[in-house]
Amino acid sequence: MDNQTITLEDIVMANHVLKDVVTHTPLQQNYILSEKYGCNVYLKREDLQVVRSFKIRGAYNLMSSLPPDKLEKGVVCASAGNHAQGVAYSCRALKVRGNIFMPTTTPRQKISQVKLFGGSYIEVILSGDTFDDSLREAIEFGEREGMQFVHPFDHRKIMAGQGTVGLELMTDMREPVDYVFAGIGGGGLAAGVGTYVKSISPHTKLIGVEASGAPSMSRSIEQGEIVTLGEIDKFVDGTAVKRVGELSYEICRQVVDDIVVVPEGKVCTTILELYNENAIVAEPAGALSITALDMYREQIAGKNVVCIISGGNNDIERMQEIKERSLIYEGLKHYFTVQFPQRAGALREFLDKVLGPNDDITRFEYTKKTSKENGPALVGIELKNKEDYEPLIERMIERGIQYVELNKNPTLFNLLI
Repeated sequence: MDNQTITLEDIVMANHVLKDVVTHTPLQQNYILSEKYGCNVYLKREDLQVVRSFKIRGAYNLMSSLPPDKLEKGVVCASAGNHAQGVAYSCRALKVRGNIFMPTTTPRQKISQVKLFGGSYIEVILSGDTFDDSLREAIEFGEREGMQFVHPFDHRKIMAGQGTVGLELMTDMREPVDYVFAGIGGGGLAAGVGTYVKSISPHTKLIGVEASGAPSMSRSIEQGEIVTLGEIDKFVDGTAVKRVGELSYEICRQVVDDIVVVPEGKVCTTILELYNENAIVAEPAGALSITALDMYREQIAGKNVVCIISGGNNDIERMQEIKERSLIYEGLKHYFTVQFPQRAGALREFLDKVLGPNDDITRFEYTKKTSKENGPALVGIELKNKEDYEPLIERMIERGIQYVELNKNPTLFNLLI
């Protein structure tokens, strides 16, 4: 059998293996999004999966296929969170010992969930700043201990398991599917879903979605070979990988019609809208597919569209940061260092004459602890409408106020905010 691909049969067999283990998640038409984009938007709710993400499908499919002598030695994996939960759940279900390597930057909620699902069968090892660091450590550990490595995306059994998401959504759809949107990290979900969807409905377009801080698949496809990214933004942690899989890359090249790259700030806006309008808790990677709809507004008009919400493991502690990133992206939150004139009443004048009637100061602090009046102040301003920005800048210029806009200076922004 060709090891460079997966087949329809592989996915059908995986579905048989998984039918009593995973949840057949709902496919729900979303009327708010359908009205917004003038089409029929359906959400494949993998955020309602037993471990709140699709990752259990691939993990269990691979682990259950291992011979008893392999299982006896235990398994090892690396993950930023969701794959770890899938492996942990599978360890407990199959009564297999597992060592799970996770980046030190992993949200606490995901680490707690891994321990909850795996119980006494698993050990969590925090290692490295990124998924790729953990991956290296996990592979070395597995080789040293003779344990089976359960790859998060680059394995035929993993991709076949993820492909059952495609099997379910195509089975549940009563109408022809014109577009399927799926997030891409290492590429396992897109490869599996794309294989199934294209096998039974070649006209359906599969659109992959990546975060702009980690566009590893789109960069690789553009260059015609796998590219290892240098620095990545780890905010969309579920898809933050520097290097996609060898197999997943080859398959995605064949089955993915286009890849949309979306800004992290826009993903944050989507997360908040999903929560406020639909009571759906999506993690950043889970919201990628819906975030891309804006970029495809013209093409999807009047069509049947499925968006895979791939995960719902969002730490409530991150919501303040998500709101902040959304406001900055939408042009509603601006940070400045302001050099106030050295005279009495300068701050009062700023409040009375520079701030607009709907502008709020959300942060104010002097950057110098001593001789405060001789140093700039850090000022955060939230606007009600982004159109209020230009008048605010004009009033600062008119009053002769010296300022630096931190939103447009990444180095200073990261240092001070």
